[in-house]
Amino acid sequence: MRSIAIIAGGVFRDSIRDRIGYGLVFFSILLMASSFLLAQLTAGQDVKIIKDLGLASASMIGLFIAIFFGIGLVTKEVERRSIYSLLSKPVTRSQFVIGKYLGLVLTLLINLSVMVVAFYAVLWYLDFTTLPGAKAAWEAPAMDPRMLKAFALIGVELMLITAAAIFFSTFSSPFLSVAMTFAVYVIGHFGEDLKNINSIVKSMVLPYITKGVYYVMPNLSALDVKAAVVHGLPVSGTSMMLATTSCLLYIATLLVGSILIFSRRDLK
Repeated sequence: MRSIAIIAGGVFRDSIRDRIGYGLVFFSILLMASSFLLAQLTAGQDVKIIKDLGLASASMIGLFIAIFFGIGLVTKEVERRSIYSLLSKPVTRSQFVIGKYLGLVLTLLINLSVMVVAFYAVLWYLDFTTLPGAKAAWEAPAMDPRMLKAFALIGVELMLITAAAIFFSTFSSPFLSVAMTFAVYVIGHFGEDLKNINSIVKSMVLPYITKGVYYVMPNLSALDVKAAVVHGLPVSGTSMMLATTSCLLYIATLLVGSILIFSRRDLK
């Protein structure tokens, strides 16, 4: 456990120092703030636009960090040959993979927390400067705590995407790893469309292929409750628990696969 903690701490420190990470988080905060200015042009829709753009920007910025940082966790160590000195110490390859994963997950969750604070700061300012009569037209309060459910599920999704990025990077090139990880994200969000493609496309074979892909890929659409919380609709804790448990099992499978592949990989 100590070796895992040391590796995770190293990843966290390197990620925090990386200017790209700071730039992405700053861009997300700037996008949330600019959404407030954009909302001023739409009468009665200001709070909805700010919530929509804020949640979407947090999700997309987190996605880019998870993919591009996650791909580099293993490939950079191998390309720089720094992995040889690391593995020469009392560190196993499984500890290396798990430590890298936990370090980036910690970085992502802290970045997401910063974006949550910025998001609610913009909404607080909107709530503070809006007349009570205008607030009556809102579907949900500006500071609605139910939006935290959306952020929590975004965090779970980013944990899964990070695991996928590490998994693909253990046996593929950086370019293909990015493409395959992004494909997991896209297919995971449009899995229901793949499952019911037989109602759109008439084919004898295609429906079986798409259904197979649907059952193999994670169901990320179950984690997407952004539209529901923006409109003030209830999100049940049971559905959140089921979606989270399913993703955690998928994450465990990806990490086990990453460890098995990386343990057998010839690093010479």
